[in-house]
Amino acid sequence: MTRPTAILWDWDNTLVDGWAAIEAGLNAAFRAFALPEWDRATVLTRVRKSLPESFPPMFGAEWERARDIFYATVRSCHLDVLHPMPGAAQAIGAAAALGPQAVVSNKQGALLRAEAAHLGWATRFGALVGAGDASADKPSAAPLLLALERLGVPASSQVWYIGDTVLDMQAARAAGCRAVLLGDAAHDGGVTAAQPDAAFRDGHALEAHLLSLAKA
Repeated sequence: MTRPTAILWDWDNTLVDGWAAIEAGLNAAFRAFALPEWDRATVLTRVRKSLPESFPPMFGAEWERARDIFYATVRSCHLDVLHPMPGAAQAIGAAAALGPQAVVSNKQGALLRAEAAHLGWATRFGALVGAGDASADKPSAAPLLLALERLGVPASSQVWYIGDTVLDMQAARAAGCRAVLLGDAAHDGGVTAAQPDAAFRDGHALEAHLLSLAKA
C-alpha cells in the first residue's frame, strides 16, 4: 500500500463505540410502536444505512414520529456513552503525518460533529460529513466526494476510506477510493463479504502501518 493522499474515516465502530446510544434510541422507538426490541448483536448486524433510508421501511407512514423519538433518546445520552475504539486516537495521530483527514458517516451530521468535538478530535479533520450533508448517504459516493472537495483532494485510488462494513467498502469503490477494512467485519459477513483492498485487525495494527508509511 502506497502513501495515501488523504484518509477518510467511517465513524461508528471504526473510530468510536457509541452503540449504547443508538441501541437506546432504536428501542425507544420500537417500544412506542409496540415492536420487538433489538439486543446489541442485532443492532450491530442491522444498522448500516442512514436513518432517512432505514426508518421508512421499518416504521411506515409514521417513520418521522419514530425518528423524533430516536433522536430525542440519542441526544440525551450519546456523549455520555461515547468511547474511542482501541487504537483509534493513535491511528488518527499517525495519519496526520501523511495528509489531510476527514470523517464520512451515516450518523446525522449534527450528532457526528458534536461527538467529534466532545472527544477533542474535531480539529484533526478537515471535514466531518454526516447523513444529510450530501445529496445522498453511503453507499453513495456523494458524501465521500463532498469530504474530498472540502479537503481540496481529488478522488483517486490513493485516497483511503477506512470503515468496518461491507457498505463502507461499497462506498469507497463508488467514489474511486481504496477500500480499507478495520476489524474483521464479523458483524457483517466477515472479511470475505467485505472484499477490502486492505484490512487491519484493529487501530493499533493500522497505526503501525501508517507510521511505517510516514517513515518511508
